[in-house]
Amino acid sequence: MTSQKTQSKPVKIAVVGDIHDQWDVEDGMALKHLNVDLVLFVGDFGNESVEVVKTIASLDIPKAAVMGNHDAWYSATEWGRKKCPYDRTKEDWVQKQLDLLGAVQVGYSKLDFPQWDLTVVGGRPFTWGGPEWRFAEICQERYGVSSLDDSADKIVNAVKNATCNNIIFLGHNGPSGLGDRPDDPCGKDWHPIGGDFGDPDLAAAISQTLNMNKTVSLVAFGHMHRTLRHTKKLERKAVFKSPEGTIYLNAANVPRIVQENGVKLRNFSLVFLDGGMVTKVALLWVGKDYQVAAEEIFYNSLV
Repeated sequence: MTSQKTQSKPVKIAVVGDIHDQWDVEDGMALKHLNVDLVLFVGDFGNESVEVVKTIASLDIPKAAVMGNHDAWYSATEWGRKKCPYDRTKEDWVQKQLDLLGAVQVGYSKLDFPQWDLTVVGGRPFTWGGPEWRFAEICQERYGVSSLDDSADKIVNAVKNATCNNIIFLGHNGPSGLGDRPDDPCGKDWHPIGGDFGDPDLAAAISQTLNMNKTVSLVAFGHMHRTLRHTKKLERKAVFKSPEGTIYLNAANVPRIVQENGVKLRNFSLVFLDGGMVTKVALLWVGKDYQVAAEEIFYNSLV
């Protein structure tokens, strides 16, 4: 069971889903107006989009980020390398992104926020999702990880080095075990439809962390978009609550910026944490003058 001994201050967290090049300076202004304490980025900033990452790295709010599969789009596969828009013998845009983010990038690492008795631990960087390990070569080259078991161990080692007892896991893709229906948080929504497409290494790391009597209040991720490929009649479930009390949030609302009646709307998922437990999760659309144009509540422990 999740420990409830943690006595931490309330914290308002913004989780930014897959960006796919939809980020500008106004997003930073919107986060300031929302008065968030911490921002979590689930990756897929774009196809090795150095300029987007540069803007995010300059954001003057406490933050943590992980890298998605698109963040190594031109480097991790043969077909991607064939379409690469730059000379890979002279430049490395993947490394440029990592250098810009520095310690903010928590893949296979952690970032302590003692002011909230909170440590953010990152899952496997550049994950494609699913039980078969895609993009394995880049993890071998850059992190020395050669199997999913090694990957789980590396995530757990970051937990063991955490300063705080309350852990938030941040991944690009979510863990396996959240359901195998196409509308589940990590469910497969393309042919053949159905199946659990979560990351088994992240699931194993979370399980081991709970066995260490750590509090796991939140697991935030994206990758699997809310709009399903095979139907318009339903959307992907955004939130799953485990028997241990952990809230799993898929924040990938794509496109994250839309135009509605000539007004630009941008979305953020907000998570409210109090005493080491999630009390509310909502999707906000921020519009003109940084006002909240719409709110969709996914979870509220007080109702």
